[in-house]
Formats: sequence, C-alpha cells, structure tokens
Amino acid sequence: MSREALARAAEVLRSGGLVAFPTETVYGLGADAANTDAIKKIYAAKGRPRNHPLIVHLGSASEVSDWAIDVPLAAERLAKRFWPGALTLIFKRALHVNDLVTGGQHTIALRVPSHPVAQALLASFGRGIAAPSANRYGRVSATRAEHVRTEFGSAVDCVLDGGACDLGIESTIVDVSGTQPALLRPGSISARELEAVLGMPLGAPGSQSPRAPGTLPKHYAPRTPLMLIEADLLLELAGSMARQRQRVAVLARSALRPIAGDITWIAAPADARGYAHDLYSNLRSLDAAGCAAILVEQPPLATEWAAIQDRLMRAAAGSAVPDAT
Repeated sequence: MSREALARAAEVLRSGGLVAFPTETVYGLGADAANTDAIKKIYAAKGRPRNHPLIVHLGSASEVSDWAIDVPLAAERLAKRFWPGALTLIFKRALHVNDLVTGGQHTIALRVPSHPVAQALLASFGRGIAAPSANRYGRVSATRAEHVRTEFGSAVDCVLDGGACDLGIESTIVDVSGTQPALLRPGSISARELEAVLGMPLGAPGSQSPRAPGTLPKHYAPRTPLMLIEADLLLELAGSMARQRQRVAVLARSALRPIAGDITWIAAPADARGYAHDLYSNLRSLDAAGCAAILVEQPPLATEWAAIQDRLMRAAAGSAVPDAT
C-alpha cells in the first residue's frame, strides 16, 4: 500500500467520507468515529438500523481511555495478550462518545486491528475509525476488495485493496462492561484461549448484555436460501433436487458429488482455519450461481469450529430444508 494511497484515504475520512479497508478478519466500512454525519453515511450505505452498534478501531490500546471508562483488570489482561488482533472488547462508554457509534447504549465496542494496512490508515488518520463489516446489512461479509466494490459501487469514496483477509471471519467479541467477562460472539480467538488469560470462565450472553455487532438471529446470509445439511444427507438431497431440475449450489467438505444434475459444487478446506478463510468468498460464489438453494455440509462440532458454526447457523436462520423425495 503506497503512502500516497493511505494519505488520500485519511483525507477522505477527515472530509467525512467512507473508506473501506482490510483488517485481519474482514474488510471494514470506515468513517471518522467522531463525525456524526460521516457515521450516518455508514448506516445509510449498509441499510443498517441505527440501534445496531458499530466497532471503533484504534491504533493502540493506549487510546482506550479516550472512549471508555472504568476499564477493568480483565480487559487490560485481554488487551495485553490479544491486541493488536481479532478481539473486540465492549466497555462502559465515555460520556462524549457519539450515540450513533454505540447504538444508543451505555457501552462502546473497541478493537485494535493487526492488519498492516489498517494500522497504517489509523496512524495516518490519527483518530478512531468506526467500521462495521463492508457489506449490506445482514449479508455475507467482504473478505476481498472486489467484494466491497461489487457490494457498494460508488457509495464508498475509497477502497484500500490489501488482498484477501487472513482470518476471513469477524472478531471475537467479549463484554467487559459488567461484573464478569462474557463471550458475545465467537471468533478465531477461542473461549479456551480467553479463559486461560483471564483465569476464570467466561459468562454467556444474558438479557442485560449489550447489543453487539453480528449477533442477530439472521445474519451473514446470502440472498439465496442457505441450509445446513448433515453429511450423510447432503449427496441424497443435492442429487434429488438436481433430478427435479432445480439448480443447486453446495458447499461441502469433500469433492465427492452426484454424477448428474445441475450442481455448483465447492469443496471447502478440511481444516477450520482454511475453511474460515474461504467461507465468505465461497458463499458469495455460490450465491452468484443463480441456484434455488445453497446446501452447506454441517461442519464438525469441535471447539475450533465454533465461530464457523455460529456464522452458518445465522446465515441459515429461517430457511426451510427442501423435500428430498
């Protein structure tokens, strides 16, 4: 990334515009976190409800005190171990923080990304950047610059192309605003890793937990109905739909597929990290195939697949499994 491109992007942010930029998780749609009009542009571009909070990206943990109050020891331990990185922490907000950033709540979500382009942009801009994922609200996240351009076109003033995101799924979110740290969204940093640093178990989301990005029942969803299917039923259902002249798209964990029929088939990486890295790109490809449904083979229930399970279950919410008969 050239110094000139970063300087232009920082100037777009200062002038109240939108900049899409890569992080190690997914691409973010960024605006000056202190500029009300700029933040409104994020909500308008995404079609995002204004009560759904944003994550503010910071250059370092030393900036937390500019946004949060009553920072607990647990948060300091997590930040020391995992920042910069794929961890978002939810704090009690400082009084001056814009309500549009917090979704009207008394908490603020903060993260220090590790991606070199994100870090360079933050250094050039010099202030916090509010940046949800760079996709339409509730849809599949963007992990490549071309995803952002396809999604938004000219609605985004500047897109910094940092290649494919390393991790491919959104950050782990931990609420540290209450009496016990609670895991609100799983990510590549596992609950086991977090608990090892904290020396205590994480709590679960409750009725008093703050609203957090990406935690609605239906989220991360392609436009094509998506269904999670057990491995032993996948071949049968895909073949049956094809024989009924329904075009079907499949994300499987094997290259083994029905011989006949109009089927778009992607064999995903076998390991959790590789699967997560490719997940959103694969879903976008399958969504673009013009099929009646996307069938996704149920991934393993092992701990390292927890974040992938979370994303796929939300993507599949509300979709009915076709009749295979």
